Amino acid sequence: MTAPTRAADLRFWLITLAAIVAMLVTASLGRWQLSRASQKQALQSAIDERRQLGPVDVRAFVQAQDPSASTAGRVGKAGADDALAHGLVHRTVALRGRWIPEYTVFLDNRQMNGRPGFFVLTPLLLSDPESSGKVVVVQRGWVPRNFQDRTQLPQVATPGDTEVSVQGRIALAPSRLYEFDDGPAIQRSSPIRQNLDIPAFGTETRLPILPLTVLQTGESADGLLRNWPVISAGIDKHYGYAFQWFGLCGLIATLYVWFNIFRRFIRPRRQPAT
Repeated sequence: MTAPTRAADLRFWLITLAAIVAMLVTASLGRWQLSRASQKQALQSAIDERRQLGPVDVRAFVQAQDPSASTAGRVGKAGADDALAHGLVHRTVALRGRWIPEYTVFLDNRQMNGRPGFFVLTPLLLSDPESSGKVVVVQRGWVPRNFQDRTQLPQVATPGDTEVSVQGRIALAPSRLYEFDDGPAIQRSSPIRQNLDIPAFGTETRLPILPLTVLQTGESADGLLRNWPVISAGIDKHYGYAFQWFGLCGLIATLYVWFNIFRRFIRPRRQPAT
Protein backbone atom coordinates (compact mmCIF):
# COMPACT_ATOMS: atom_id res chain seq x y z
CA MET A 1 0.00 0.00 0.00
CA THR A 2 1.46 3.30 -1.10
CA ALA A 3 1.77 6.39 1.10
CA PRO A 4 -0.98 8.35 -0.77
CA THR A 5 -3.32 5.39 -0.35
CA ARG A 6 -2.61 5.16 3.37
CA ALA A 7 -3.17 8.90 3.73
CA ALA A 8 -6.48 8.66 1.86
CA ASP A 9 -7.62 5.75 4.04
CA LEU A 10 -6.64 7.63 7.22
CA ARG A 11 -8.56 10.70 6.04
CA PHE A 12 -11.57 8.50 5.21
CA TRP A 13 -11.70 6.97 8.70
CA LEU A 14 -11.12 10.30 10.44
CA ILE A 15 -13.99 11.88 8.50
CA THR A 16 -16.15 8.84 9.25
CA LEU A 17 -15.41 9.08 12.96
CA ALA A 18 -16.08 12.84 13.02
CA ALA A 19 -19.36 12.36 11.14
CA ILE A 20 -20.54 9.62 13.52
CA VAL A 21 -19.71 11.73 16.58
CA ALA A 22 -21.43 14.80 15.10
CA MET A 23 -24.57 12.80 14.23
CA LEU A 24 -24.70 11.22 17.68
CA VAL A 25 -24.33 14.62 19.37
CA THR A 26 -26.95 16.39 17.24
CA ALA A 27 -29.40 13.47 17.49
CA SER A 28 -28.94 13.42 21.28
CA LEU A 29 -29.56 17.16 21.48
CA GLY A 30 -32.72 16.73 19.38
CA ARG A 31 -33.99 13.99 21.69
CA TRP A 32 -33.17 16.17 24.71
CA GLN A 33 -35.23 19.01 23.26
CA LEU A 34 -38.14 16.61 22.72
CA SER A 35 -37.78 15.56 26.36
CA ARG A 36 -37.84 19.21 27.44
CA ALA A 37 -40.96 19.74 25.30
CA SER A 38 -42.62 16.81 27.05
CA GLN A 39 -41.75 18.31 30.45
CA LYS A 40 -43.07 21.70 29.40
CA GLN A 41 -46.25 20.05 28.12
CA ALA A 42 -46.81 18.53 31.55
CA LEU A 43 -46.14 21.92 33.15
CA GLN A 44 -48.57 23.65 30.77
CA SER A 45 -51.22 21.06 31.59
CA ALA A 46 -50.67 21.67 35.32
CA ILE A 47 -50.93 25.44 34.80
CA ASP A 48 -54.15 25.10 32.82
CA GLU A 49 -55.57 22.75 35.44
CA ARG A 50 -54.73 25.15 38.28
CA ARG A 51 -56.39 28.04 36.48
CA GLN A 52 -59.61 26.04 36.34
CA LEU A 53 -59.63 25.36 40.08
CA GLY A 54 -61.51 27.50 42.57
CA PRO A 55 -59.85 30.31 44.53
CA VAL A 56 -57.23 29.38 47.13
CA ASP A 57 -58.37 29.74 50.72
CA VAL A 58 -56.75 32.77 52.35
CA ARG A 59 -55.56 30.75 55.33
CA ALA A 60 -53.88 28.17 53.07
CA PHE A 61 -52.38 30.96 50.98
CA VAL A 62 -50.80 32.58 54.06
CA GLN A 63 -49.74 29.46 55.93
CA ALA A 64 -48.04 27.96 52.88
CA GLN A 65 -45.69 30.96 52.81
CA ASP A 66 -45.21 31.57 56.53
CA PRO A 67 -41.73 30.36 57.61
CA SER A 68 -43.00 29.90 61.17
CA ALA A 69 -45.87 27.67 60.10
CA SER A 70 -45.57 23.92 60.53
CA THR A 71 -47.67 23.14 57.49
CA ALA A 72 -46.02 20.54 55.29
CA GLY A 73 -45.07 21.82 51.91
CA ARG A 74 -44.94 25.50 52.91
CA VAL A 75 -43.00 28.01 50.87
CA GLY A 76 -40.13 29.71 52.66
CA LYS A 77 -38.89 33.21 51.95
CA ALA A 78 -35.84 31.82 50.19
CA GLY A 79 -37.79 29.32 48.14
CA ALA A 80 -40.74 31.01 46.51
CA ASP A 81 -40.06 29.00 43.33
CA ASP A 82 -41.02 25.87 45.28
CA ALA A 83 -44.61 27.10 45.15
CA LEU A 84 -44.79 25.72 41.63
CA ALA A 85 -44.47 22.25 43.09
CA HIS A 86 -47.02 22.92 45.83
CA GLY A 87 -49.84 24.09 43.60
CA LEU A 88 -50.05 27.77 44.59
CA VAL A 89 -48.66 29.67 41.63
CA HIS A 90 -51.23 30.31 38.83
CA ARG A 91 -54.15 29.58 41.21
CA THR A 92 -56.73 32.32 41.68
CA VAL A 93 -57.22 34.03 45.02
CA ALA A 94 -59.59 36.65 46.48
CA LEU A 95 -58.14 38.97 49.13
CA ARG A 96 -59.42 41.80 51.29
CA GLY A 97 -57.26 44.43 52.87
CA ARG A 98 -55.96 47.99 52.83
CA TRP A 99 -53.40 49.42 50.45
CA ILE A 100 -50.16 50.81 51.86
CA PRO A 101 -49.73 53.57 49.24
CA GLU A 102 -46.50 55.05 50.61
CA TYR A 103 -44.66 51.88 49.54
CA THR A 104 -46.00 51.76 45.97
CA VAL A 105 -43.26 50.77 43.50
CA PHE A 106 -43.14 51.57 39.79
CA LEU A 107 -41.12 49.01 37.85
CA ASP A 108 -39.56 50.76 34.86
CA ASN A 109 -39.12 49.52 31.28
CA ARG A 110 -42.09 47.16 31.39
CA GLN A 111 -44.25 46.62 28.34
CA MET A 112 -47.91 45.91 27.76
CA ASN A 113 -49.49 45.76 24.32
CA GLY A 114 -46.08 46.69 22.90
CA ARG A 115 -45.86 49.99 24.79
CA PRO A 116 -43.18 50.77 27.41
CA GLY A 117 -44.19 52.05 30.82
CA PHE A 118 -44.47 51.05 34.47
CA PHE A 119 -45.76 48.02 36.31
CA VAL A 120 -47.43 49.34 39.46
CA LEU A 121 -46.91 47.25 42.61
CA THR A 122 -48.49 48.12 45.96
CA PRO A 123 -48.38 46.21 49.27
CA LEU A 124 -51.78 45.10 50.57
CA LEU A 125 -52.26 44.64 54.32
CA LEU A 126 -54.58 41.67 54.59
CA SER A 127 -57.60 42.13 56.83
CA ASP A 128 -58.87 38.56 56.89
CA PRO A 129 -58.71 37.00 60.39
CA GLU A 130 -56.74 34.09 58.95
CA SER A 131 -54.02 36.36 57.54
CA SER A 132 -52.41 37.34 60.88
CA GLY A 133 -51.63 40.83 59.60
CA LYS A 134 -49.50 39.65 56.69
CA VAL A 135 -48.78 41.81 53.64
CA VAL A 136 -48.95 40.78 49.98
CA VAL A 137 -47.36 42.69 47.11
CA VAL A 138 -50.01 43.10 44.42
CA GLN A 139 -49.01 43.59 40.80
CA ARG A 140 -51.86 45.96 40.04
CA GLY A 141 -51.33 46.68 36.36
CA TRP A 142 -49.52 48.80 33.78
CA VAL A 143 -49.47 52.56 33.26
CA PRO A 144 -47.63 54.69 30.63
CA ARG A 145 -44.82 56.96 31.68
CA ASN A 146 -43.97 60.57 30.89
CA PHE A 147 -41.02 60.46 28.49
CA GLN A 148 -40.49 64.22 28.76
CA ASP A 149 -39.87 63.95 32.49
CA ARG A 150 -38.71 60.46 33.36
CA THR A 151 -38.84 61.17 37.09
CA GLN A 152 -42.52 62.11 37.07
CA LEU A 153 -44.74 59.52 38.74
CA PRO A 154 -48.11 58.70 37.17
CA GLN A 155 -51.21 59.43 39.20
CA VAL A 156 -52.68 56.14 40.38
CA ALA A 157 -55.63 56.14 42.74
CA THR A 158 -54.54 54.22 45.84
CA PRO A 159 -56.84 54.88 48.79
CA GLY A 160 -55.20 53.68 51.97
CA ASP A 161 -58.07 54.41 54.35
CA THR A 162 -60.68 52.06 52.91
CA GLU A 163 -60.85 48.30 52.64
CA VAL A 164 -60.63 46.92 49.12
CA SER A 165 -61.25 43.56 47.49
CA VAL A 166 -58.58 42.19 45.17
CA GLN A 167 -59.06 39.28 42.82
CA GLY A 168 -56.08 37.92 41.04
CA ARG A 169 -53.72 35.13 40.19
CA ILE A 170 -50.93 33.98 42.50
CA ALA A 171 -47.55 34.66 40.89
CA LEU A 172 -43.85 34.75 41.57
CA ALA A 173 -42.01 38.05 41.83
CA PRO A 174 -41.89 40.09 38.58
CA SER A 175 -39.26 38.95 36.11
CA ARG A 176 -35.90 40.62 36.51
CA LEU A 177 -34.39 42.96 33.94
CA TYR A 178 -30.73 43.82 33.57
CA GLU A 179 -29.42 46.46 35.95
CA PHE A 180 -26.03 47.73 37.09
CA ASP A 181 -24.53 46.42 40.33
CA ASP A 182 -25.28 49.67 42.15
CA GLY A 183 -28.83 49.83 40.80
CA PRO A 184 -30.62 48.55 43.92
CA ALA A 185 -28.74 50.94 46.20
CA ILE A 186 -29.56 53.92 43.97
CA GLN A 187 -33.20 53.00 43.42
CA ARG A 188 -33.97 52.15 47.04
CA SER A 189 -34.66 55.82 47.74
CA SER A 190 -36.99 56.13 44.73
CA PRO A 191 -40.33 54.48 43.97
CA ILE A 192 -39.11 54.01 40.37
CA ARG A 193 -37.07 50.82 40.19
CA GLN A 194 -35.79 48.38 37.63
CA ASN A 195 -36.44 45.24 39.67
CA LEU A 196 -37.99 44.32 43.00
CA ASP A 197 -36.61 41.63 45.28
CA ILE A 198 -39.53 40.69 47.52
CA PRO A 199 -37.56 39.51 50.63
CA ALA A 200 -35.27 42.56 50.42
CA PHE A 201 -38.32 44.81 50.00
CA GLY A 202 -39.77 43.32 53.17
CA THR A 203 -36.56 44.07 55.05
CA GLU A 204 -36.46 47.60 53.64
CA THR A 205 -40.06 48.44 54.57
CA ARG A 206 -40.12 46.35 57.78
CA LEU A 207 -43.40 44.85 56.66
CA PRO A 208 -44.28 41.15 57.05
CA ILE A 209 -44.39 40.63 53.29
CA LEU A 210 -45.16 37.17 51.94
CA PRO A 211 -42.74 35.84 49.27
CA LEU A 212 -45.39 35.35 46.59
CA THR A 213 -47.24 38.14 44.81
CA VAL A 214 -50.73 38.47 43.35
CA LEU A 215 -51.28 39.47 39.73
CA GLN A 216 -54.48 41.52 39.93
CA THR A 217 -57.17 40.76 37.36
CA GLY A 218 -60.68 41.97 36.71
CA GLU A 219 -62.12 45.36 35.85
CA SER A 220 -59.88 48.38 36.29
CA ALA A 221 -61.31 51.48 37.96
CA ASP A 222 -57.89 53.02 38.69
CA GLY A 223 -56.69 53.65 35.14
CA LEU A 224 -54.34 50.65 35.03
CA LEU A 225 -54.18 48.14 32.19
CA ARG A 226 -54.31 44.48 33.12
CA ASN A 227 -53.89 42.77 29.78
CA TRP A 228 -51.44 40.30 31.24
CA PRO A 229 -49.87 37.94 28.68
CA VAL A 230 -51.28 34.45 28.35
CA ILE A 231 -49.28 31.97 30.39
CA SER A 232 -47.23 29.73 28.12
CA ALA A 233 -44.61 27.14 29.01
CA GLY A 234 -42.82 27.64 25.67
CA ILE A 235 -43.46 24.18 24.22
CA ASP A 236 -43.19 25.27 20.56
CA LYS A 237 -39.71 26.66 21.18
CA HIS A 238 -38.38 23.23 22.15
CA TYR A 239 -40.02 21.55 19.14
CA GLY A 240 -38.34 24.17 16.94
CA TYR A 241 -34.95 23.48 18.52
CA ALA A 242 -35.47 19.71 18.11
CA PHE A 243 -36.28 20.20 14.41
CA GLN A 244 -33.08 22.20 13.96
CA TRP A 245 -30.90 19.57 15.67
CA PHE A 246 -32.45 16.66 13.75
CA GLY A 247 -32.16 18.65 10.53
CA LEU A 248 -28.47 19.28 11.22
CA CYS A 249 -28.00 15.57 11.94
CA GLY A 250 -29.62 14.70 8.61
CA LEU A 251 -27.49 17.28 6.80
CA ILE A 252 -24.28 15.82 8.24
CA ALA A 253 -25.37 12.32 7.19
CA THR A 254 -26.21 13.51 3.67
CA LEU A 255 -22.92 15.33 3.22
CA TYR A 256 -20.98 12.34 4.56
CA VAL A 257 -22.68 9.91 2.19
CA TRP A 258 -22.17 12.21 -0.81
CA PHE A 259 -18.56 13.19 -0.27
CA ASN A 260 -17.15 10.16 1.55
CA ILE A 261 -19.15 7.25 0.09
CA PHE A 262 -20.64 8.20 -3.27
CA ARG A 263 -17.69 10.20 -4.62
CA ARG A 264 -15.12 7.70 -3.26
CA PHE A 265 -16.68 4.35 -4.13
CA ILE A 266 -19.74 4.64 -6.34
CA ARG A 267 -19.00 7.39 -8.86
CA PRO A 268 -15.54 6.01 -9.84
CA ARG A 269 -17.19 2.69 -10.77
CA ARG A 270 -19.62 4.44 -13.08
CA GLN A 271 -16.93 6.33 -14.97
CA PRO A 272 -15.85 4.53 -18.18
CA ALA A 273 -12.36 3.19 -18.29
CA THR A 274 -9.97 5.09 -20.53
